[in-house]
Amino acid sequence: MGIGSAPADDVRHYRGRDPFGDEQIDLWVVGDTITREPVASARTVLDGGWIIPGLVDAHNHVGIAPGLGVTIDRARAYAKADARAGTLLIREVGSPLDTHPLDDDPSCPRFIRSGKHIARPKRYLRDYGVDLENPDELADEVTRQARDGDGWVKIVGDWIDREAGDLTPLWTRRQLDAAVAAAHTEGARITAHVFGADALPDLIGAGVDCIEHGTGLTTDLMDEMVERSISLVPTLIQVENFPGIADGADRFPTYQANMRKLHQNAEAVFAAAREAGITMFAGTDAGGFVEHGRIVDEIVAMAAVGFGAEGALRAASVAPREWLGAGVLGEGDRADFIVLDDDPREDLTTLRRPRSIVCSGLTVS
Repeated sequence: MGIGSAPADDVRHYRGRDPFGDEQIDLWVVGDTITREPVASARTVLDGGWIIPGLVDAHNHVGIAPGLGVTIDRARAYAKADARAGTLLIREVGSPLDTHPLDDDPSCPRFIRSGKHIARPKRYLRDYGVDLENPDELADEVTRQARDGDGWVKIVGDWIDREAGDLTPLWTRRQLDAAVAAAHTEGARITAHVFGADALPDLIGAGVDCIEHGTGLTTDLMDEMVERSISLVPTLIQVENFPGIADGADRFPTYQANMRKLHQNAEAVFAAAREAGITMFAGTDAGGFVEHGRIVDEIVAMAAVGFGAEGALRAASVAPREWLGAGVLGEGDRADFIVLDDDPREDLTTLRRPRSIVCSGLTVS
């Protein structure tokens, strides 16, 4: 039984419907774990409604906030805000704070981490990650971060170059090839932050496993991503902040124009990526400009770019759980699920009014 979980003799039975298979679900929760085998002593706490796996925020930074200096207690508060919104699994793609202590708190979501961001001096947000003076050391740093994470590594693929006055790549193709090989040797997957277009060909060609944001994608690169099984986390509600980011960069008019164009084209780019067959997952990029607890906003935004309600819901629950190997209401899985009164395929706003959120076997309050 997990730390702080419900007593093992308090077995609860949940019966509802699965909005993806439209079948009846019966779950028995013993401590912090799901069993599909009936337990005679269980008390039935739900008989009706809809049951979905806990939502997944596939791009989240619990250990980051404006101004930095996040303590573990502050990170805990952010994590609990996400849990109250239904996010019960977080893929934390970069954090200056080690959030592993939150794993012992059953009221927090489950975490899958990528260690610290890997960037170059003055080529990312100050003090957010590791700045490599020598970019040829990228592969060595990838190895270190892979060992500190939970199966992922995060590199910064592009950022504003103040000398060029615009977004430019941080790494050469040779450095990226070595970095990808290093991550895979460690049994980790590697992902890259990319806003613009110029860094994408080398990142995709090197075989990264995922692209974060990806507003600069073109149709030929989309096809290559499909061929290479490279995923995309578009962070739609973060992209809405691009005009504000541009407004604060008066010294760099070319960069301003680029960010505004990327924002203007983003909806069409992401709709085309979905049509091309790229596997896409919901992620809010909470921790900087985006507040925690906004996963439903991201789901609604994905529905609007062509996923529809069911597709967007799948991209924030079943699909990323399978991608991350996190379990989908199976035997022995952590008891993380949401109970809804109404069918979310008909009305996604029902996600904002859950009857119950069960996190590690505990009811979230």
